[in-house]
Amino acid sequence: MRPIPLGAKGTFSLLVKPENLASQFKDAMLPPVFATPYMVLLMENAALNAIRPYLDKGESAVGTAVNIRHLAATPVGHGVRAEAEVTEVDGRRIEFNVTASDDLEVIGSGTHERMVIDLARFGQSLAKKNKR
Repeated sequence: MRPIPLGAKGTFSLLVKPENLASQFKDAMLPPVFATPYMVLLMENAALNAIRPYLDKGESAVGTAVNIRHLAATPVGHGVRAEAEVTEVDGRRIEFNVTASDDLEVIGSGTHERMVIDLARFGQSLAKKNKR
């Protein structure tokens, strides 16, 4: 892993489709609005995109903490964009401020943490767990 500068930014976007709605993804009794787990997915991908240029071959970064608020509803057909900004680097642990916006307003914000991992070593750890 190369040094990750504070302020490094990444984004991730998608167009809200029926399968991204709370009423489809979780429970039909929920309103037809963008589901919170999909907003978290956007924020995590934005964070990964912020640090991707600094990862060495064979490295990735897994999510270890999410603390967000879903502030506004977004219906199907609207674009949603997440942005992540690196706020702290402590060894392999990286913290981010994250936000998500639709075509009209900010719909979510909070913090996210990722840990840089060696994929080979991580795979060996999973293989040991699968043998249990």
